[in-house]
Amino acid sequence: MSVTRGPISKFMEGHYLHFNAAAMMDAAKGYETHLDEGGKMMITLAGAMSTAELGISLAEMIRQDKVSIISCTGANLEEDIMNLVAHSHYKRVPNYRDLSPQDEWDLLENHYNRVTDTCIPEEEAFRRLQKHIHEIWTNAEKAGERYFPHEYMYKMLLSGVLEQYYEIDPKNSWMLAAAEKNLPIVVPGWEDSTMGNIFASYVMKNELQASTMKSGIEYMGYLADWYIKNSAGKGIGFFQIGGGIAGDFPICVVPMLYQDMEMENIPFWSYFCQISDSTTSYGSYSGAVPNEKITWGKLDINTPKFIVESDATIVAPLIFAWILKM
Repeated sequence: MSVTRGPISKFMEGHYLHFNAAAMMDAAKGYETHLDEGGKMMITLAGAMSTAELGISLAEMIRQDKVSIISCTGANLEEDIMNLVAHSHYKRVPNYRDLSPQDEWDLLENHYNRVTDTCIPEEEAFRRLQKHIHEIWTNAEKAGERYFPHEYMYKMLLSGVLEQYYEIDPKNSWMLAAAEKNLPIVVPGWEDSTMGNIFASYVMKNELQASTMKSGIEYMGYLADWYIKNSAGKGIGFFQIGGGIAGDFPICVVPMLYQDMEMENIPFWSYFCQISDSTTSYGSYSGAVPNEKITWGKLDINTPKFIVESDATIVAPLIFAWILKM
């Protein structure tokens, strides 16, 4: 059956024939084959992909059921929503390499937090969310309820309370698309995010109980249950953007189930791709080649493996465009 592809895909097919470009095409075609054969896919988000506005392409991937579960840092969880409600207040600093320590201090004094060439506005982004999420945390605690970090974010988004602030087309928010689908998300190490820091401050001030927020260990159990229920047939693929805890936490669910739970029939991840500009170095996880994961019981010897050594802000939207036939 012939596939009708749009101009982006046709350009990629005609031009990306060698080196990293060819590796990207191989990974994109492998992802597509995995889905066509009935497989499911996890996407992991490290770095500042939400501030890079990956939602423009990722939201449509979610709507079209091209991703079944996401693992992300707490920063990516919240920064997509911050972009949704405060986009016009962001400040771009294209000459960020030339900034002096005094320039950086001036940004801090003006309540701008810099992520490479983009500054997030504290008042319009952090504090705007804080007011509403604090109310949701408090109400849950009063009701004796406990939820995961992403579930609280879903409640805030689906309540409509943020609609008054929207500054981008909501179809470009991946978190809003995920909330509408009730997409499973795991957020390892959520505590190191801005909202995680804010929640910790309320706990330290005895205004909230730590137990109102479900923990990382509970996230691992949640992921394990999901993996067991969804790994039959073609299995689950692993599409890793960057490295770090967003990637290592979820990929460990397989050896945990196999080795520690002694579930010897649990399938390995059935596709693996990593996009990273991290170099292979001593003890580096982000730069580790896929074959190293075989030794940890994460990937099978026959798992299709791809690595694209490039900037994920360029590569990921192109791979998504291929899968969406754009």
